[in-house]
Amino acid sequence: MLEKYLSLLVCPVTRSALRLHKIAVKTKSFGSGEKEIIHEGILFADKDWFYPIIDGVPRLLIESFLEQEEFFKVNLPDYQSMKSRLLKSYPDKIKEAVKKNKRTKKSFELEWGLFNYEKDKTWELQGEDLLKRFLDETGETKESLGGKLIFDAGCGNGQLNQYIARCGAVVVGIDLSKSIETAYRNNKEENAFFLQGDVQYPPLQFEKFNIVHSSGVLIHTNNSELTFSKLSPCVKKDGKLSVWLYHPRKNFVHNTFNFLRKYTSKLPIKAQYYLYLFTLFPVSYIVKKIKGNKQNAREMIVAIMDWFSPEFRWEHTPEEATTWFTKRNYSDVKVTTTDVFGFNIIGRK
Repeated sequence: MLEKYLSLLVCPVTRSALRLHKIAVKTKSFGSGEKEIIHEGILFADKDWFYPIIDGVPRLLIESFLEQEEFFKVNLPDYQSMKSRLLKSYPDKIKEAVKKNKRTKKSFELEWGLFNYEKDKTWELQGEDLLKRFLDETGETKESLGGKLIFDAGCGNGQLNQYIARCGAVVVGIDLSKSIETAYRNNKEENAFFLQGDVQYPPLQFEKFNIVHSSGVLIHTNNSELTFSKLSPCVKKDGKLSVWLYHPRKNFVHNTFNFLRKYTSKLPIKAQYYLYLFTLFPVSYIVKKIKGNKQNAREMIVAIMDWFSPEFRWEHTPEEATTWFTKRNYSDVKVTTTDVFGFNIIGRK
């Protein structure tokens, strides 16, 4: 990470500022030139919380102190005592975070691990088309993004963030899974900052962001409106909150797939991958090619995994989503885009 972004970060539990202990620095090539980045470090917060920076990526999950145990054993002499204090002080919160995030992490790590950054499109879009969709969803233009601070809550492969950054915005992308590592490695834009985090515990300053955008993410959490409520405080006064959600469909195949995934999504992630690869994928590939779809094989299996493997997959109507905004006193609430599977809705704080 670039040290200049430290001031945006907070502890996801205590909301306190973070103190940086550098362990290793390196240089990373951006379009603007070579920059020194914190390659390894530890971020300390109030009340005994601590988080690692590994391979340039801050890991600001509640459970990071457990997941990155080997790192801390090497780099934090009193790790065991600090770990014990956290487990004693916050047993329920830690247990809840570990439980709710475990399967979702595995699902999206596998999904984005299939993605080829050199060849594949993100949901059939690439480059400027990816940016255009974001502009349509948020009601912005390339020019209006200049100088804005944007929070991409659930950035996936991180490709969109680079195009946003090229418009002159600073964009912070967080994702739950280790797919964030690949997003960081492939990033060439100094204004795009990536970190591992939980959208229900955003490790970012409140009332700071001009735009908070979450595309296809709330619907993969345990409670869509709860997650919405956790992201809302990050929006500054007069800023925008933008979310893309699945909507219900009166379609036999769609609803049959949703019925089947209630059972198949409980299988181990690797088992699901091979199940879908040898059953759904061949049929999907043939049907899509007949219809003229230009997705390659990897893009198709990524789409299948995105539908079937997440633990949660909720669908909402625009009317339901509108109430989330109005209950929190947002104005100018409107649906900005609609397609076969879902819609984007925005509001102004």
